[in-house]
This record gives sequence, C-alpha cells and structure tokens, in this order.
Amino acid sequence: MYVPAHFSAGDAEVRDLLAGCDAADLVTSTPRGLIATFLPVLYDPSAGEHGAILAHVARNNDQWREPAAGESLFIVHGPDAYVSPSWYPSKREHGRAVPTWNYLTAHVYGRLVVHDDPAWVESMVRRLTERHESGREPSWSVDDAPPNYIAGQLRAIVGLELVITRIEAKAKMSQNRPEADRAGVVDGYLAEGNTTMAEAVRHA
Repeated sequence: MYVPAHFSAGDAEVRDLLAGCDAADLVTSTPRGLIATFLPVLYDPSAGEHGAILAHVARNNDQWREPAAGESLFIVHGPDAYVSPSWYPSKREHGRAVPTWNYLTAHVYGRLVVHDDPAWVESMVRRLTERHESGREPSWSVDDAPPNYIAGQLRAIVGLELVITRIEAKAKMSQNRPEADRAGVVDGYLAEGNTTMAEAVRHA
C-alpha cells in the first residue's frame, strides 16, 4: 500500500482499528489465483508477536482448502467518506481544489492457519458471539440453541487464524490540507450528520 509519511497511521490508531474491527476481507494467493472472502473477524492481540485475526468460513468455501502461497492478507476497513472541495475556504480564495476521499484502512499480512477442529471453532464462535451480544437485551448465547443443532452448525464451518507478521496502515484524513480547510472538512461532515468522520479528521 502506498502510504505517504503524513498519512501514516500510528501504532495506537492501528490497535484501535483492529480492536474495533467486526469484519474484513481475507485475500489469499493460491494455485487457482487470488481468492477473497468477506468474513466476521476477531482480533486477538495476545496471539504471537504481533497478534492474530480469527475468523471462520463455510466448509464449502474452497478458500480454506487451497494452500496459500506466501503471506495472506486481511484488508481492514475503518471509516471513509467523500470530501467536497466546496468545504475548503481555500477553494473560495483561488479555486485550486478537487474532490478526494478520506479513509482509514490497514493491510494485515501473516501466515494463515486452518483450524479444522470443532473445539477451536466452538471457542472462537463463542468469543465472537459474546462480543456482539454483550449489552443486548435480550442477548443470545450459543447455549440457547439445542446442542445437537450447534454441533451440526460447527461441523459446517472451518476456523481460520491469520498470525500477523506485518501491518501497513493508512489514515488519510485531510492532514495535507491547511488548518482552515481541515476545519471546513470537519464542518462539512457535521453538516451531513457524519460525526464519525468529523471526529476522525479532528483526531488526525
């Protein structure tokens, strides 16, 4: 990924992005060519030297069967949105402005490990469920379903673990614009009700 120095995401920003990531694109290079699948994920910072991303796929999905050549890749998406030149005070001064896009993303590379193991898969599914059901009323638990039904569902999926080797992350949030233009971008996002992007630009 091309990352100019002024758009480089810091370690804390990357950790927050991965910790808050709910789903990501898994891309593997195989003898059949590139294969990609969008998957619910769970970041485990305690696994290995750089952490790991945990996921599962349908057993019928060939991606887990095809041996990955070299590193595999999870593409993690943070917030993103269009930037209108009309938000820049400098546009009104000289007109030299064009549209662009602000975004936060990370390319997470690593060694892909397949877990065709019901106990590992069940543990991961429980962790994933607890994450998304926490705070819900009523909340759902794996134990709410009949054991035989859950056992059948677990047999239909395979666990995946990307043991992270390196991360390339980019936070393009108008850092290359003058201060007045950045404030204009924040105001533009707020006017559209996009508080997430407004805060991301402020933070950057």
